[in-house]
This record gives sequence, C-alpha cells and structure tokens, in this order.
Amino acid sequence: MNKQTSKLNPPNQSARVWRTVCVAAMSALIVVSVVLAAVACSSIFASNRDYAAKGAQLFTVSDLGDYDDDSTKCRVEFTSADGNYSYFHTYTYEEWEELPENADGYNETVGPHTTVTGHIFETPDGTYAVFAPEHRSADSPLPTAAEIRAALRTARTLNAAPLLNAAMAVALAAIGFAIMAFAGKHFTTYEKCWFLSIMVLAAIFAVIFPEEDVNGVNGLIIMALYLADTLLNILCELLISKQSKWNFIVSVFVEITEIAICLVLAYRFATMISTLFFWLPIDIISFINWNKHPDRAEDELTQVRRMRGWQEILVLVGIAVWTVGIGYLLTLMDFGTDLFHGNEALYIAVCYLDACVTAVGIANGLFIFFRFEEQWFAWILDAVLEGVINILSGQFVLLVLKAGYLTNSTYGYIKWRKYIKTHPELAQKKSFF
Repeated sequence: MNKQTSKLNPPNQSARVWRTVCVAAMSALIVVSVVLAAVACSSIFASNRDYAAKGAQLFTVSDLGDYDDDSTKCRVEFTSADGNYSYFHTYTYEEWEELPENADGYNETVGPHTTVTGHIFETPDGTYAVFAPEHRSADSPLPTAAEIRAALRTARTLNAAPLLNAAMAVALAAIGFAIMAFAGKHFTTYEKCWFLSIMVLAAIFAVIFPEEDVNGVNGLIIMALYLADTLLNILCELLISKQSKWNFIVSVFVEITEIAICLVLAYRFATMISTLFFWLPIDIISFINWNKHPDRAEDELTQVRRMRGWQEILVLVGIAVWTVGIGYLLTLMDFGTDLFHGNEALYIAVCYLDACVTAVGIANGLFIFFRFEEQWFAWILDAVLEGVINILSGQFVLLVLKAGYLTNSTYGYIKWRKYIKTHPELAQKKSFF
C-alpha cells in the first residue's frame, strides 16, 4: 500500500506545483491588468475644467493619407508651425481629392484647405485640443466650453489607449493561466507550455503592435476581437490534437468571433460567408459524428484515420477551381474598406488569397468531420496563407496565432499518426462516417 501511494505522489505533486504556479501567475497578471486599467481610467476621467487657451497657430497639412474613391472617410493630419501640436480633420473623398499636394505628398504653401488657423486649448498636464474655424460651420467658428471639454476627454482617451491595450493584453495572458490552472489535469506538460507560450506571445505582440481605428471602429475593440480569436483558436486547436470532440464547442465561439472581425473590418467576405454557412453547421454535426466514434479504450479520445490517394487528388483539384472562380468574383465586388488605404493591387491579391483560404478551410472542415489525419496538412497550408494575409493587412498580433497553428499541426499530426498506426483495423472501414 505504501509503495502504491509513493508511486502516485510524484504526478500528483507535479500537478499541484503546476496549478500553484499558474494560479500565482494568473493572480499577478490580474493585478497588473487592473492597475493598468485603473491608471488609464483615472487619466481619461480627470477633470477637464482647468484648461487654458494657448492662442492660435498656423497648422499645415503634414500627412494627406492614401485613399481612393472607395474611401468614405479620409483623415488628414495638420501640424503646427512649431511642431508641438497636431490636429486631424476628416474629409469626404471628394473634399480630400481637392487638396493640392506637391511631390513630397503634402503642400507647405499657404492656400485653401492646406493651411488652417488652429486655436489651442490645453490642460496643465499637457492634454490639448485644437479647433480650426475653417473646419467648422460659419455660425459657430469657435467652440463652446462643453465642446472643448469633450474634445479634451477624447484626447485623454487616445492618450490612454496604449495603457488600455496593455491591460487587455495582460488580461488575455491571465485567462490563459486560469485555463491551465483549473483544467490542467486534461493536458500534458508540453501542451500546457505550448498553450501558455502562445498566450504570452500574443499579449506581447498586442502591446508592441496596437491596432488603429478602421472604418470608424475603435482600435481597442478590434484588438479585443483579435485576442479573443487567438485564445479560442489555440484552445480549439489543442483539443483537436487531443482527438477531443469538445473542440467543436469551442469552435462555435471561434466562428462567431471571426464573423465579427470580418464585419468590423469590412473585408474577407468569402471567409465570413463560409464561416456562417459552412463552419457553424459543420461544427455541430461534427460534434455529433465524433461522439459516435469514441475510442474503445479511452472514451475521451475519438477514432481517427487517413484518406486514400485518389480522394486527395480530387480535393486538390476542387481547391484550385474554387480559388480561381471565387477569387475572381470577389475582385468584382466593392466593399469600401479602409483596411488597405486604397491599394487596389493589394486588395485583389487578398481576394484570391481569401478564396484559397476558404477552399482549404472547407476541405479542412470535411477532413475533421470525417476524422481524417489529412486535416493537419490543411491546417498548415491555411496557417501559411492566413499569415500572408495578416502581414498584408498589418494584423501582426494574429501572426502569433498562425505560429501556434504551425507548431500544433506538427504535434497533432504526430499524435494522430501514432494512433492510426496502433489501430490498423480503422483503415479497413469503407464507410466515410
């Protein structure tokens, strides 16, 4: 009895140590996140009544931006003569097109629209707001006290955005440690380390590469969606590699998050449509199908197998045809997104990449449904293509997710291959289901 107890103690002790470390890390990260958020909020909601008028300066266009006739909002930056203050004004595309520019991309000469008189209002802590009569109606060329306070609040919010972004990123890491603290018994040491590494990397990238506003949506909201997408996708991927049917429940939340990202950014509509009409239904029926094929020895595992050669060829042909056909149709549509700053060639390239990713994704969904190991090759291709799109779109935080895909796909393939080799009887089954 004593020998048996001593054999059981080491793994139990290891599990307790892991949980203690994860709980400690989670607690520390929660404290850091709360402190960062508190500091940001104290700055945002500080009093704006003690502002002072700092006089007026000439503001000249310093950045016209890069827009085309699909753009609905064109933000132009004006900078003061002494270089200490800057001011943004949003034009319609028609108004923006009338702004003259020189070879350097902006106009330094005094002229209509390119130079304005900016009235500066500043608080003792250096927060300021600029109002240009040229950008206001003739009935109210100067701002009211309420408008000044509101503009200062907006300026404070923009200044505090990095702190809020960091608080959100740290909170993501805390959630990752919480999952491993309270559900760690279901994962191996390697899986825990892999999962937590991706979460920490995603948090670091979120701080280094904050998101800008797109299509009028605050960059913090966009980053929150990216971080949620990373967390859910990584957890889903890990559960697939473990042959767990519960990956499909997590995947439902993945699809909802990715639909929201496509809507907010007004891009990748092929992906959004396939997610809505293919991935959500396939997740539900795949959960049912996997539930019918538990491993005989371990109920938590699902039986998996591999495809035949001719089936793989048909899938590759289907992906090629879909990519060309759907990619071409997408290039004919105009969604008016600000994501690519009017770069038509980049937009067209992403359309074809999006179509290819969609085709690979559909094939992958079917592979997962039928429990084929080839789904790991589809994941690898999907990760590479998605990574290219993320780089072209400036979504650097999502590159961490793609790194997670690549490493986990290798791990999952090794696990599934080992399982299939030890269960040769599954290859004899002719039924797809």
